[in-house]
Amino acid sequence: MSLRINDTIPDLTVETDQGSVSLHKWIGGDWAILFSHPKDFTPVCTTEFGAVAKLSAEWKKRGTKVMGISVDSAEDHKRWKKDIEAAGGAKPDFPIIADEDLTVAKAFDMLPAEAYLSDGRTPADSATVRAVFIVGPDKKLKLSMTYPMTVGRNFAEVLRALDALQTSAKNAVATPADWKPGDDIIIPTSVSDADAKAKYGDFKTVLPYLRKAKLPN
Repeated sequence: MSLRINDTIPDLTVETDQGSVSLHKWIGGDWAILFSHPKDFTPVCTTEFGAVAKLSAEWKKRGTKVMGISVDSAEDHKRWKKDIEAAGGAKPDFPIIADEDLTVAKAFDMLPAEAYLSDGRTPADSATVRAVFIVGPDKKLKLSMTYPMTVGRNFAEVLRALDALQTSAKNAVATPADWKPGDDIIIPTSVSDADAKAKYGDFKTVLPYLRKAKLPN
């Protein structure tokens, strides 16, 4: 069964390069991002993990923890992190799950249930283990993205999506296409014009069902 938006993520105990952790306990009261990749020591993923490392201060500013996932061993992760730092120019201080038996990949529906990896596995064997999951403090899945092996993930977009999710959760609003902090939000259709006026002051009615406003300071 696939993991859907607003489903509670499995509370798995996982092995990482920083030790054994329970996913729910690790998240605690924070937001969390889990991002996976097919195999250590591969070019696209090395650039991606470097991008995540460079954003360390941004994740912390948003009260968000990040954790990688790979089908390789914890020892491989430790060695690979040296390459990530060398290529990306920032130290990857986040843990990486060693999902050698595919427990996490299958629990998060990243691979078919019958999938297996041979001893001489290649990135192609675990190609679909390439996803991003944003999880709220309530341990529920808020957003997921899946990418092909040849296209590097845009972590500026992951950060933007995180901002939108946190803004929506905090203020009970929606955000339009390409929204970024400071832009107008969308007033929910369940809010009357009178209540919208009281809460947001002036707002713009684009269509009867599309009203935009600035968030109060």
